[in-house]
Amino acid sequence: MIQQRPLRPLDEALAQLMQCAEALTEQEVLSTFDADGRVLAQDIVSALQVPPQDNSSMDGYAVRCADLSQGTRVLPVTQRIAAGSAGVALAPFSAARIFTGAPIPEGADAVIMQEDCEAVAGESVRIKATALPGQWIRRAGEDIAAGSVVLAKGDRLTPAALGLAASIGMSSLTVVRRPRVALFSTGDELVMPGDIAPQQMKPGSIYNSNRFFLRALLQRLGCEVSDLGIVPDRFEATVQALQHAARGHDLILTSGGVSVGEEDHIKPAVQALGTLDLWNLAIKPGKPFAYGRVQEAHFIGLPGNPVSSFVTFLVLVRPFLMRLQGARQVAVNSIAMPAHFALPKADKRREFLRARRNAQGGVDLFGNQSSGVLTSAVWADGLVDNPPGTAIAHGDMVRFIPLLEMLG
Repeated sequence: MIQQRPLRPLDEALAQLMQCAEALTEQEVLSTFDADGRVLAQDIVSALQVPPQDNSSMDGYAVRCADLSQGTRVLPVTQRIAAGSAGVALAPFSAARIFTGAPIPEGADAVIMQEDCEAVAGESVRIKATALPGQWIRRAGEDIAAGSVVLAKGDRLTPAALGLAASIGMSSLTVVRRPRVALFSTGDELVMPGDIAPQQMKPGSIYNSNRFFLRALLQRLGCEVSDLGIVPDRFEATVQALQHAARGHDLILTSGGVSVGEEDHIKPAVQALGTLDLWNLAIKPGKPFAYGRVQEAHFIGLPGNPVSSFVTFLVLVRPFLMRLQGARQVAVNSIAMPAHFALPKADKRREFLRARRNAQGGVDLFGNQSSGVLTSAVWADGLVDNPPGTAIAHGDMVRFIPLLEMLG
């Protein structure tokens, strides 16, 4: 009789995995245009303040508040200041026509938006609103102070972060190099789309869907992927594939073959070349999971069922790869939302339910939560992270993790 291995809590497994994920030390310099999604290898310190000087946040007229406080409402317009140009000191009892982004002239302490002004004959303007000191003025350095760290080592760069880097003159950025990942699937039942027409499929054969979404997930996370295809269910072939994958790669990622059946050769093959831990995770879907080393490369084996492979990638492989790249933030944020469904039967495992937000501000559940139903992952826009032993009644608050938080 085979002894059942105890189920391992996800948080415990993730903590051990994170301890094994030593950040890569190699760096590369990229054009700021090309650094989206990459992780910074060093702090970015601003050499200037932003804005560089006080400037107008509105099209309108720059004035002295003290002039208007004396009851004056019509002022001569003595200068015109556009963005990219500089005016001269504003004389008392005068106004400057000014445009968004233009520097505030010396002496002016407020901007009246043009909607509150009226041009009058003789190059003058009638002020129809009260002027308060500082209104519609963006102060020098209010966005970025000179010498401040605007982006920190370990930050994963977003489009907004690239714009911020460009705003302080950074034309290139130093980032951690991409993780190199070797990917392959195991299983004689697997067939590639295009190799065999659906009507010619043999009984028991299935198309290899895992290879497609795993490769896409890896690329979204900034990895260089070597796709090694499908490896036959033979020990010798698995050993050869692992030996090839270990050369020049940081991680070997496989799907399928991590159980203990007679045709599951991943375990003995990895053990023949390195070390392996097989974990029965207390999650649903995705119980079988493997971590080890093959020579210098990390090894992670995912379950073969597509939704199990998809979910375990998101909750375990994604943070592992983020840590390899030196990212400071690897956890994802959940949102408390009301369940617009009922799950009366509690499971002893922690469940990751495929779900979708609705127009009423709640969360709907996909009807079939089987680990083989990949349509659930396409339909869903998030996962409900349900603690073990927890039934859900309609209206209960649940932890919802948007897939956009997890997909790169």
